[in-house]
Amino acid sequence: MSKSIFYHAGCPVCVSAEQDLLNLIDSSKVEVVHLGNDKSRIKDAEKAGVKSVPALVTPNGNVLHINFGASLEAVKG
Repeated sequence: MSKSIFYHAGCPVCVSAEQDLLNLIDSSKVEVVHLGNDKSRIKDAEKAGVKSVPALVTPNGNVLHINFGASLEAVKG
């Protein structure tokens, strides 16, 4: 993986984290995935180790859970 992946679900906590993150990291180095809009990516997030959103998966595979917006189970619905 050459980019970080920021997973979120569109809640206010997630949107705020996304804005802050993109102010810190060049947007060309981060793929933003809205799991509420693209449920097909939930399996990718689970495989990467994401337990809740918002979360950032780094290029070397570390998962950084940022604050707490929703569990991945809640996003699955």
